Amino acid sequence: MKAASKFISRFMAVIVLAVAALALFVPKSCLWIPSGSVNYLLMVVMFGMGLTMKPADFAVVFSRPKDIIIGCAAQFVIMPLLAFGLGKLFGLENELLVGVVLVGTCPGGTSSNVITYLSGGDVALSVGMTSVNTLLAPLLTPALTYLFLQTSVDVDVWAMFLSIVEVVLVPILLGLLINKLFGRFTEKAKDVLPVISVAAICIIVAIVVSNNSEKILSTGAVIFAVVILHNLLGYLCGYLIGMLFRFDPKRKKAVSVEIGMQNSGLATSLAGSAFPDMSMAAVPGAIFSVWHNISGAILASVFRKADRCKAEKEKTG
Repeated sequence: MKAASKFISRFMAVIVLAVAALALFVPKSCLWIPSGSVNYLLMVVMFGMGLTMKPADFAVVFSRPKDIIIGCAAQFVIMPLLAFGLGKLFGLENELLVGVVLVGTCPGGTSSNVITYLSGGDVALSVGMTSVNTLLAPLLTPALTYLFLQTSVDVDVWAMFLSIVEVVLVPILLGLLINKLFGRFTEKAKDVLPVISVAAICIIVAIVVSNNSEKILSTGAVIFAVVILHNLLGYLCGYLIGMLFRFDPKRKKAVSVEIGMQNSGLATSLAGSAFPDMSMAAVPGAIFSVWHNISGAILASVFRKADRCKAEKEKTG
């Protein structure tokens, strides 16, 4: 199981891309999956994240509060601003703008912890930022969404808050509780959790992409450009923030990955629950779900290669 888990984690980007391509070009192959199961699948991912965490994982929040505050502030300032700015710059219609802003106002994605690990970054900081960002999301995601979209659309802040509490907060807290009570069992199950999480993410991508395949193909290159730029600029801004505050290389990587990778599955879920009359609002989240896993894997390779080059120079120098 360890070997299977390592294989799936290593080739997650390829697996997600293959599922997305199948759902996009042969949507009938995935339309049999109930579209209403997205929230439940997302809850499975969040529950799995909770199972892998312990109260000690939050120690970084108290031992290095400055790092956490910088990372969280950057997350909820940079990504929403980039989302709204890019949406307006490219002249996106309201429904697509809503979807892009939702991606921007959501917390960092759970994949960020895996990519930070693969990048040789500060995993403890990554987990700490993801945890705090996720716990802040029930308040900040609805508030920021309303702040940016109140002039364009009506935002049901209360419905969004309840949805995040239900889909994110409750499963994570339940996972933490079970891990606390049945630590021996959950320790043995950790090798299976990455497989379950990746499977859930793939099914979410399959549902969202297959149900929106025509819309995705009809939106043209503009929305793809916005999503890709949003993600890449997030990585860049995160790294620059690390440089500004003179973080060491490991922390720079963690902040870069955390800010660039969003919980786009949550954004897709919120698009359906908070904006039921805007079917196109789910499209940016669907595209981001696929793209950030690909770009994250590439970024991890770039960081590792840079580390190897630096090590070789130090040996020869």
